[in-house]
Amino acid sequence: MKKPLPKGKSMTPNQLRQKYLDFFEKQGHAIVPSAALVPENDPTTLFTGSGMQPMIQYLLGEEHPKGTRIADSQKCFRSQDIEEVGDNRHTTFFEMLGNWSLGDYFKEEQLGWFFAFLTEELGIDPQKLYVTAYEGNEAIGVPKDTETPEIWKKLFASVGTSAEVIDDAAKNGLQGGRIFYYGDGNWWSRAGAPSTMPAGEPGGPDSEVFYDFGAEKKLHENNEFKDVPCHVNCDCGRFLEIGNSVFMQYQKQPDGTFTELAQKNVDFGGGFERILAVLGNTQDVFETGLFTPIISQIETLSGKKYGSDSETNRSFRVIADHIKAATMLATDGVYPSNKEQGYFSRRLLRRAIRFGKMIGIEKPFIADVATAVAQMYEEAYPQVTENLVRIQAAFKAEEQKFQKALATGLREIEKVTEITGETAFYLYETYGFPFELTQEIAAEKGITISVASFQAAKTAHADASRQASSAKFKGGLADHSEKTTQYHTATHLLHAALRKILGEHVQQKGSNITEKRLRFDFSHPAALTTEEKTAVEAQVNEWIAADLPMTVKIMDKEEALKSGAIAFFIEKYPDEVTVYTIGNDPETDWISKEFCGGPHVNSTGEISPIELFKEQSASAGVRRVYLRSKPTN
Repeated sequence: MKKPLPKGKSMTPNQLRQKYLDFFEKQGHAIVPSAALVPENDPTTLFTGSGMQPMIQYLLGEEHPKGTRIADSQKCFRSQDIEEVGDNRHTTFFEMLGNWSLGDYFKEEQLGWFFAFLTEELGIDPQKLYVTAYEGNEAIGVPKDTETPEIWKKLFASVGTSAEVIDDAAKNGLQGGRIFYYGDGNWWSRAGAPSTMPAGEPGGPDSEVFYDFGAEKKLHENNEFKDVPCHVNCDCGRFLEIGNSVFMQYQKQPDGTFTELAQKNVDFGGGFERILAVLGNTQDVFETGLFTPIISQIETLSGKKYGSDSETNRSFRVIADHIKAATMLATDGVYPSNKEQGYFSRRLLRRAIRFGKMIGIEKPFIADVATAVAQMYEEAYPQVTENLVRIQAAFKAEEQKFQKALATGLREIEKVTEITGETAFYLYETYGFPFELTQEIAAEKGITISVASFQAAKTAHADASRQASSAKFKGGLADHSEKTTQYHTATHLLHAALRKILGEHVQQKGSNITEKRLRFDFSHPAALTTEEKTAVEAQVNEWIAADLPMTVKIMDKEEALKSGAIAFFIEKYPDEVTVYTIGNDPETDWISKEFCGGPHVNSTGEISPIELFKEQSASAGVRRVYLRSKPTN
């Protein structure tokens, strides 16, 4: 018989994670492993930034192989939060405790279960809990959510806690209430508020749960919140959001309105780090077991103590978060470079090194901190330890490169006659040269660089990047349209055809899908001949015409590999994987069997005939081909 897990502050991170999964397993949920931090075959985003991201096709109606009730703890990385790290609650890497209803249960069950988990399983005082609901938006055809507050009132009443409903807390404060209506702050989608969502994107109203640390726990040093009415969604630090139940029931239409999805879904995300902080009665997530081993290592390296002053604390938090995030990214195959995901890994590590210097760490240290990360996640994510030697080698090499970059930056500064905010940002963005160091050098020359001018250049760059990112989001698999789904399955057919015609040395090196075409990179030493291109195209179209069925099965990774399934980014996959097979019999008569995350057509006959319209070199030993649907006339 399994020993009951403890309640409250004695709970370790591993115990909390397991308690959550055990609780929802008892409610009939299938427990699935975390997806990788890099989304598979999805060019719409660089990283898995939310728990629902790997679930999007199932929320839109595709059948999940494990059923209609799913739960997990999902690894997430949000690159947009890098600059925010330094306070007591922002992190770039985090885990989301998640549970989903895919057209199964809805509001009453979801809210009741989460309330029971918090109050009964974790022993949290219900008097400390406050909740929110969506006030509605007539312009988009979404009514006020009156059902959610009624459910919450019954739940609080069941434990003897009063719960008044308040409409205007943001303006007038708590007003003695416990349930609060908000506008777009209580709407959730991957793309944010309803107005910023692209057509086809799903979203819906949500209900957040906040923990109250007490009126005396307002954190702001400048006392800017001293005389401002406090409410759960303000930034004074008194309240901490710990969970969000999204009622994913709408989909945006091209005219800007919203219609209901064929199935009403629940998408819950619980802040793993934040719930652990609440159990430890601390507002600082860096004082939980998810960071204290790393903090301890940094204390040893720097000779300084965490908690000594605000600037030291900021440096500790940046170092701890950034090296943890870079280590977890490397475990999923992302190493420091100057392109795509690797750019953010490099940025994390170089910021960590810079903040290390600020607290007196002069010798190489990031590989040592990575060891503490691996030890901390050894039980939950043993892949970190399995890849540690390679990760440490990459981190040491990056630290050496950064030292060279600092030297290069110094040479560049000597070349310019005027050091401005734009110059400082150029050095920062191009060479990773710290702004503070540029300021110091400028000061030696009698020049003062304003932080405002540097920030202005930085903001202009960020705005341009955001526009590019938005365009990228709209151009890929965000809507899981029929065409992009066809191309996704065509990727598997193309891969199989290339291996059949060119040889089994062919390995996928990357892909990119839009509604207009499929791009596929693969290992091959020479350009394809006209005959080879014709043969590949003909083979793919032959399999399309055969209308071969697609089957999906969740399997143990080793079992899947033994069955003949292929995967060329093997380190990205957890111990349990989803295998998509194309063929008449997934055991004996198939032409493609690959690890994948979907979405896919049900049979190849749903794919339009294709043409291979372009072939070129992608890099040394890697070729690139482009496919698109054949014109109908």
